[in-house]
Amino acid sequence: MNKTRLVLFYSWSGNTRRAARLLAERAGADLVELEPVSPYPADYAQTVRQAGREIRQGVCPALRPLALDLSGCEALFLGTPNWCGTMAPPLQSFLRQALPQGLRIAPFCTHGGGGAGRIAADLARLCAGCEVLPLLSLRGDEVSAAGPAIDRWLAQIGLAPDRAEGGTAR
Repeated sequence: MNKTRLVLFYSWSGNTRRAARLLAERAGADLVELEPVSPYPADYAQTVRQAGREIRQGVCPALRPLALDLSGCEALFLGTPNWCGTMAPPLQSFLRQALPQGLRIAPFCTHGGGGAGRIAADLARLCAGCEVLPLLSLRGDEVSAAGPAIDRWLAQIGLAPDRAEGGTAR
């Protein structure tokens, strides 16, 4: 039975989306984007205010439905921008709905200079029944050149693709 790898992410500005695509390509993984039913405003300041309010109040926005079967998942890469020091509310929504158990979680984030904040700790709390691997933190404006950093991280966490078997991770 082939084990699959999945990159599941939320992106507002496109930085996390670019990182997710690069990661999926380098890890031999499928790619799925989380989409809130009601998109965030296009205006950055409005989005920051809304996200901050949601995070403080513990609001988890409704997501567009996903047809995911994680039963054969070898690794679940979870991506998010750093919003107010933690993961974006759409990723929190997914984790609270899905309540992952027994999965190998490889988190990554993008940021504008604030680093990873408390994303790793918050993910570990929401994924208590999983093996949560070390987080990869990428500065958003450096994502296009992040290939080598992603390769090093994949090797560090034991998920580098097996090039001897056709270059895929499956």
